[in-house]
Amino acid sequence: MVNAHEKSALRSALAHCASEFKHVNHYWDKQRNTVVAKILPGEFYMTSDEVLISTTLGSCISACIWDEQAQVGGMNHFMLPATDKNADEVDWGQRGLASDATRYGNFAMEHLINMLLKQGGLRRNLKAKVFGGGKVLKKMSDIGERNTAFVFDYLKTERIEVINHDVGSIYPRKVMFDPLTGRAFVKRLDNLHNDTIAQRESDYRTRIDHEVVEGDVELF
Repeated sequence: MVNAHEKSALRSALAHCASEFKHVNHYWDKQRNTVVAKILPGEFYMTSDEVLISTTLGSCISACIWDEQAQVGGMNHFMLPATDKNADEVDWGQRGLASDATRYGNFAMEHLINMLLKQGGLRRNLKAKVFGGGKVLKKMSDIGERNTAFVFDYLKTERIEVINHDVGSIYPRKVMFDPLTGRAFVKRLDNLHNDTIAQRESDYRTRIDHEVVEGDVELF
């Protein structure tokens, strides 16, 4: 049960977050004693408040990008590496909310970086950590490998240093990111129905249910 302090913190987080992120699920994490914003495939989140950002990844990629000096950072979660469509040819959803457009890595990366710069971040100070790109279904083409290759190439082109990463292999991952400090906590997941993951990655409106692998959280 959420107590009065936790309710107040949640209300404050929602009040201070940008309009683009009002739809994102915010919850109170009792273990870390803080508000967490949980993003789904095709979504991203950026903040300068003390709010952690979390997601669950299969073949998708999340780039965590931040400017520690400006105290601002964000995370995206994209499903496909890129599209040849122009920005005006894809569906951006109502009021510019993440939808079809930010399922693609090129739009997801551009939109997140631009918002960080508008919030006071400086391009020369941006750092990145990259997670995901697992091959969670043997019968599927390795979209995770393509996503991984895309994001590293994109960040290299943008001259944004990748501080650390945990990509590839066959495991889904749960990621928790602190956008103010750049700390990221990653846990590989088990006991997942891989068919369900593949289905849910293609429908970013669906929550991903999971159980975690026994073991300590890895800190990157």
